[in-house]
Amino acid sequence: MSDDYLVRIGKLIRDARQHRGWTQTQLAEALGTSQSAVNRIERGNQNISLEMIARIGEALDSEIVSLGYAGPMHLRVVGRRRLSGSIDVKTSKNACVALLCGSLLNKGRTVLRRVARIEEVFRLLEVLNSIGVRTRWINDGVDLEIVPPADLDMDGMDAEAARRTRSIIMFLGPLLHRMDRFRLPYAGGCDLGTRTIEPHMIALRRFGLDITATEGIYHAEVTRTAPDRPIVLTERGDTVTENALLAAARNDGVTVIRNASSNYMVQDLCFFLEALGVRVDGVGTTTLTVHGVPDIDVDVDYSPSEDPVEAMSLLAAAVVTESELTIRRVPIEFLEIELAVLEEMGLDHDRSAEYAADNGRTRLIDLTVRPSKLEAPIDKIHPMPFPGLNIDNVPFFAAIAAVAQGKTLIHDWVYDNRAIYLTDLNRLGGRLQLLDPHRVLVEGPTRWRAAEMMCPPALRPAVVVLLAMMAAEGTSVLRNVYVINRGYEELAERLNSVGAQIEIFRDI
Repeated sequence: MSDDYLVRIGKLIRDARQHRGWTQTQLAEALGTSQSAVNRIERGNQNISLEMIARIGEALDSEIVSLGYAGPMHLRVVGRRRLSGSIDVKTSKNACVALLCGSLLNKGRTVLRRVARIEEVFRLLEVLNSIGVRTRWINDGVDLEIVPPADLDMDGMDAEAARRTRSIIMFLGPLLHRMDRFRLPYAGGCDLGTRTIEPHMIALRRFGLDITATEGIYHAEVTRTAPDRPIVLTERGDTVTENALLAAARNDGVTVIRNASSNYMVQDLCFFLEALGVRVDGVGTTTLTVHGVPDIDVDVDYSPSEDPVEAMSLLAAAVVTESELTIRRVPIEFLEIELAVLEEMGLDHDRSAEYAADNGRTRLIDLTVRPSKLEAPIDKIHPMPFPGLNIDNVPFFAAIAAVAQGKTLIHDWVYDNRAIYLTDLNRLGGRLQLLDPHRVLVEGPTRWRAAEMMCPPALRPAVVVLLAMMAAEGTSVLRNVYVINRGYEELAERLNSVGAQIEIFRDI
């Protein structure tokens, strides 16, 4: 095998091992070899036979290892199957990645409960491991333990993994407390543009962070200082608020952050900071007052709350497949506007009494959705910062509007191109008219039909296409679904558990 294949196979084996929650030593014991041999295999530094690949696949119970080198993952969807029963909402993707970044503030042991096992988390773990942070899945692979080193090895950073996650930008806030200079690859491997990155720079500059960007690298220089007046964010974004919070957490003094996001992942980060001993006033509002602690060295155990966007995905799955489905552990505080809109459209549903999430703070309900005759809303669907309709939930209204009677205007003013991807629903029988890069007109009801197509490169539109395939007559194929795996844990398998028929396959 060529060196390139060895490296690719090694990464597949490493990902499968981490997904199983095993250490290299555990895999070595199962194979009857040494930990150093497993380490060489995962680094692509050892020849490996097809027989050994098959043995590793059997040990890890992972088809990815035995066949994964053949190409990307695809989904084959048999449509028009009604869903039934109940399904639990997983923990929040966006909260989990923020907490992983936040763990860099702590010199002690951090345990995060029920962490979302998704590609975005795996990429961040690769980055953390490469700079010396020890991480391991515990309690049968359910929870994650994080132990930082005394000194981070920034020169050893896995740049490839870093470029594959947008969350790497949230390393800036905690790292400015740990070193005077460091480098980070561009977040997400794409040109984020000045509009996206500049709000972070404006906020963090107040703590003495100076960034220059050259040849795909952010070069950071730190001359630590304390903000002498409130920080006013120029954009009420989630990640910029989180970065400011992470910087303020170890600032020796009081930091006021105004025009802050109060969205679900920001609240979870605030609760985590409080567990670290950092007092945060104003959680859930647009003004946060952070009482920083210059040195954080505690053993902390924290449970992130459930993901409202995944809850919306499952709700939309029930609507488009005309199913009765109970969605458990729904963070209702972050779906109230969406449900209010759906009620006006005619959604038939029941809600349980509220109960507390494992973090003790977030309000949950169980939501039962039944087949409904929906009418297009009178007003356009458009996102607003929390407590408005969530930006990431807007695409699901395209699928929902497509099964409603009438025309619905969807205005996604935040992203320049995401509305364009929604028109992929036309390949499945939808009637969506793109008015401009931000506005799409959806006409329903739709008679969905099967199709074979490539997965859109945006996470939420990709899931919307999958949901439409579930509603379509016949068998559809959705190719290269890595983007879905970035944000959802075993989505196909979980949908199958409530009646869907989705097969995972790869090209051979």
